[in-house]
Amino acid sequence: MTKAEIQQVKLRFGIIGNNEGLMRAIDVAIQVAPTDLSVLITGESGVGKESFPQIIHQYSRRKHGQYIAVNCGAIPEGTIDSELFGHEKGAFTGAIGERKGYFGEANGGTIFLDEVGELPLPTQARLLRVLESGEFIKVGSSKVEKTDVRIVAATNVNLRQAIADGRFREDLYYRLNTVPIQIPPLRERGEDVVLLFRKFASDFAEKYHMPAIQLTDDAKQLLTAYSWPGNVRQLKNITEQISIIETNRDITASILKNYLPEQDAAQTLPALSGRRDKDFGSEREILYQVLFDMRQDVTELKKLVHEIMAERAAANGASLTGQTPYYPGATPAVVPPPSATSNVPTIISHPVKSPHAVDDDIQDTEEYVEESLSLDDVEKEMIRKALEKHHGRRKSAAQDLNISERTLYRKIKEYGLD
Repeated sequence: MTKAEIQQVKLRFGIIGNNEGLMRAIDVAIQVAPTDLSVLITGESGVGKESFPQIIHQYSRRKHGQYIAVNCGAIPEGTIDSELFGHEKGAFTGAIGERKGYFGEANGGTIFLDEVGELPLPTQARLLRVLESGEFIKVGSSKVEKTDVRIVAATNVNLRQAIADGRFREDLYYRLNTVPIQIPPLRERGEDVVLLFRKFASDFAEKYHMPAIQLTDDAKQLLTAYSWPGNVRQLKNITEQISIIETNRDITASILKNYLPEQDAAQTLPALSGRRDKDFGSEREILYQVLFDMRQDVTELKKLVHEIMAERAAANGASLTGQTPYYPGATPAVVPPPSATSNVPTIISHPVKSPHAVDDDIQDTEEYVEESLSLDDVEKEMIRKALEKHHGRRKSAAQDLNISERTLYRKIKEYGLD
């Protein structure tokens, strides 16, 4: 399609930006719309994936049919089959009447399955049958029913890793991924960040009947340099906060800094950047690397302490003859591969006093005895701290941990953190 045609689509569906990856995604969506091919939309949370199924539906021959969007991660596992495929009266406790599921309602139209990676395995098998033959069976029924529905799915998790972990069916992945569309994260969209900020500022100025806020040059630089872990959704929220709170409508970098959250996770765990689509199970190699880096830091600290002690001893005329310097870093630490299931060495240590006292100002040196800490313990502790931080609010804790609520519920039950 021409740039003018893509521009019309952007105006119609409220998409802001000129990033090449974004333009490519729109072009693919329009090209595939007239077909009945399944489409899998991938991208981080908050990038605006929900706009693309609507583009596909509106530019297809099904545009006069039903368009139903389903958030698979928000439906409890016990009722999701009933929601999607319907149920017969008396099929389970509380089924006081017959229900027509989303696949029955969307017959002749399009169904958008958001967070498709959160579907339980039995439901994945049912969905695969719909994709292969257009057939499904209601819960509590033995009658096979037919449906003619276009399926568009979206996810912010790495489905290939989910397949490796046994959480997603490989055959379903290839059925859904007939046409892949990747939405780039906001941090890769350069000047689009400023365009989006300007659009949101204008919208909120109209909504709240006040002058629109504007960015100074240094604020624009700060805005584009920020990593935006929450993507477009986060940018919109911050723009609304500034629009309401700040009386000065010219926003400088110093003002903007007050609204940009400290990126503690990125600073503490640098390997996490760009990998927010993974669960704990797929982040073992990240934990290994972080622990390895921390161990190296402790090794350097030990060397520094020894050098200070040697200098003090030389200054006081003391002799270190006969003492063997302790350099724990002489033997390089071995980090097990990501697939390893053994316990991870950690720097949590117990001090063992050295018998060699050198100076009153410097206490005895300490050798460190390593102990093993299970990855499950690390995971459990991270979840416990997140729950404490958010006072038991599981939704907020799940967002903080960059996992779905369903995964958090499962982990809480598994570790007995109820």
